[in-house]
Amino acid sequence: MPQITVINQSGEESSVEAVEGRTLMETIRDNGFDELLALCGGCCSCATCHVHVDPSFKDKLPEMSEDENDLLDSSEHRDENSRLSCQIPITAELEGLKVTIAQED
Repeated sequence: MPQITVINQSGEESSVEAVEGRTLMETIRDNGFDELLALCGGCCSCATCHVHVDPSFKDKLPEMSEDENDLLDSSEHRDENSRLSCQIPITAELEGLKVTIAQED
């Protein structure tokens, strides 16, 4: 199982084990990070699972869909490393990934 570092909105880092085949959103939510709201449950329809991904992992992630891009446009905290965690499947390649939970809009 890949180890992923999650940085909460206060800047505190935690290392969690991620199960391959699940999403990054499920991994973060199921490890007790309540500030990742994930209101739509992973349907790519709300942007409340917004995270900032370590740029060194950008090439290991699936391409951003048009829907994901449109939803992220609604966030005032979007940057070049923004992704919706519900759209990132956990794979072995993500070993060592570091993500920061975005501030709420």
